[in-house]
Amino acid sequence: MLLRVAAGVGGGRVSAGGIGGEGTGLDYAAPVPVAVRVIACLDVDDGRVVKGVHFAGLRDAGDPVELASGYDAQGVDELVFLDITASSSGRLTTYDVVRRTAEQVFIPLTVGGGVRTVGDIDALLRAGADKVSLNTAAVARPQLLTEAAARFGSQCIVLSLDARRGGDTASGFEVTTHGGRRGTGLDALRWCEEAVDRGVGEILLNSMDADGTTAGYDLEMIRAVRAMVSTPVVASGGAGALGDFAPAVEAGADAVLAASVFHFGTLRVTDVKAALRAAGHEVRETGGA
Repeated sequence: MLLRVAAGVGGGRVSAGGIGGEGTGLDYAAPVPVAVRVIACLDVDDGRVVKGVHFAGLRDAGDPVELASGYDAQGVDELVFLDITASSSGRLTTYDVVRRTAEQVFIPLTVGGGVRTVGDIDALLRAGADKVSLNTAAVARPQLLTEAAARFGSQCIVLSLDARRGGDTASGFEVTTHGGRRGTGLDALRWCEEAVDRGVGEILLNSMDADGTTAGYDLEMIRAVRAMVSTPVVASGGAGALGDFAPAVEAGADAVLAASVFHFGTLRVTDVKAALRAAGHEVRETGGA
């Protein structure tokens, strides 16, 4: 198994003072600002990257390993692979894609789609994933989140939340499953809160209304989730222009994810980071051309 380490953010320094007081031997400086992460998402269908609108009208966008290597060269901070078909016959293909990517790209990799058991999570982590995202199976059996976090650690477990407006929910946002095709009646904000209580370390928040539209992120949804939980939130769904990313961060996202605008060359990772930096947000430096 290939082990990869993602850089962390520290805020402490040792001095002659103390931890919170004189004479104890340690003193802490102000926390270092946490950099906004820029993430590329690759929806994988039978070993190929595809993209459509609302998970429909899919177009071939290329080989996942080649795209991942290209994004790495541009300086993307993380990658997300989502197996959108998630059939049992396609599962071996997914493992192969993860292995080949992990051998070439040394940035954090989250993999999801069709993950149903703790055994599935274990297999993906062994194949080279750093984190595994859960959606449909967690809605069907929330205890899976508890079991996964207890076994692998919260840092490895991501709640993938496909939410849409509508449904008979208090917040006005409903959890969907099966690629957004099925409503659940669950309140998306309450589900986020429960998932965090069960141990998830991150929320991948995808607006099904905005997905693939390039009309901008759902800022109201991001604000609502941020008000509910302190766990890191990844904004997904709707990125179309450089001006879309900073508002998502200002609404409460810790990371911004995009797919089609990267796959088809509309935007480059380096330009997104430059736009975030110009808006006053910390981003990780990149050597990408």
